[in-house]
Amino acid sequence: MEFKEIYCNNCKKTLGRYNVRYFSDAKIAELIKSTHTTHYRNGHQISVRKTTK
Repeated sequence: MEFKEIYCNNCKKTLGRYNVRYFSDAKIAELIKSTHTTHYRNGHQISVRKTTK
């Protein structure tokens, strides 16, 4: 299965992992805006990376 992972480079931790089948790039962008805004506003660098398991 393929997942897209939202990762904070400053905290060195995964903020969320979402299945590629159910979450498009647009939905993941909405999730970053709605649930992970505190990291973004504090100046943290958030990246989206693709993982497989």
